[in-house]
Amino acid sequence: MTRALGIDFGTSNSAAGFMQDGQPRLIEFDGQTTLPTTFFFDFDTRETLLGEPANIALLEGLEGRFMRALKRVLGTTLMHEKRQILNQRVTFVDIVARFLRHIKTTAEAQTGLTFDHAISGRPVVFHATNDPREQQAEDDLRACYLAAGFTEVTFVPEPEAAAIADGALVDADGIGLIVDIGGGTSDFSLFQSHDGHVDILANHGVRIGGTDFDRALSFAEIMPHLGKGSDLRDQFGPGRFPTPNAIYNDLATWERIPFLYTAQNQRKVAEMLKQAEEPKKLSRLADVLRDELGHDIAFAVEAGKIEANKNASYPMVSLDPIESGLCVPLPASTLSNILAPYGDDMRQGVTDTLQLANLTADQIDRVIYVGGSSLLSVVTEAVRDVAPDAEHSFSEVFTAVTDGLARATELRT
Repeated sequence: MTRALGIDFGTSNSAAGFMQDGQPRLIEFDGQTTLPTTFFFDFDTRETLLGEPANIALLEGLEGRFMRALKRVLGTTLMHEKRQILNQRVTFVDIVARFLRHIKTTAEAQTGLTFDHAISGRPVVFHATNDPREQQAEDDLRACYLAAGFTEVTFVPEPEAAAIADGALVDADGIGLIVDIGGGTSDFSLFQSHDGHVDILANHGVRIGGTDFDRALSFAEIMPHLGKGSDLRDQFGPGRFPTPNAIYNDLATWERIPFLYTAQNQRKVAEMLKQAEEPKKLSRLADVLRDELGHDIAFAVEAGKIEANKNASYPMVSLDPIESGLCVPLPASTLSNILAPYGDDMRQGVTDTLQLANLTADQIDRVIYVGGSSLLSVVTEAVRDVAPDAEHSFSEVFTAVTDGLARATELRT
């Protein structure tokens, strides 16, 4: 039997579901209803590992290449550039298609159904409003689904999917605001529900998400321990100059990490080490490039961010893979200070969405948060500043989009 499958292809995590007996049924991957959007190309076995096995391979130090946050590459020229991986010349379209094919075959094996039609979530914006890459990004994602074996693809904005999932919970005359903070984008949608339907009043999005928060934390707090901001001696005189920031920018950015481990970069760092005023720090950077530890740092920063947001007693980022016992404190106050500029973006995002809908903040009855990063205080405090009188709901943070896409398999087919 052929059915439609709702798929939330996310920057950090993905999920899929369909309707069964009137309720969303989510597909399980290794016992979980979410699948990390990660890839590991094992140099020894020549296998491509996806999801949690990819994360485990990375953390166990297996020889290979790890990739994450490929959703942020959609719409760019990188999507169609061929690169050598495991003795094959492949594009990012090919790589993402493997991931989507894994979701499709897992769903079909679990259910005994055939899923030829994908109901795919998409952010309100992939890059920016009116950016010429927007249509290209959707075209790229469609190409990935078709290469994965789907014969038809329908796109539903992710906040609209969340609104569909929550529609039965909202009073008929109420105005709801979806705040969907993903790994790569933040989407805001105002909607009104009536008679079991959801009308989207306005959508707005900004290209800021959880990976941007991680990058800001890593660049500000972790990279100085690898030499960022330290001085290098001038080879030709008595002067001093700061280490270049470019390599630290890339090392703090999820999607750029896999491309750092080049002989050229290792030579550059070796030269900087010879001139370093603080050689221990530059030596750590050299170790990171030599042992390909960039993603270990990124995972550690992500974990530290979560602990700091929970107001843990001693939140810190552990850099044990680089140097035994090396830990960087990350108290909640530091987290708040570094991420404060993003709070301004969140407030502006809500304000712009209200203007698009010709509404005022006091007309919002309910705010529904979606995505793990929506739990960060920088997000919730910013939205409460704009809509202090609304009810703020966190009950479906991790499942709303996938539940809504599953429901959309009946609405859109």
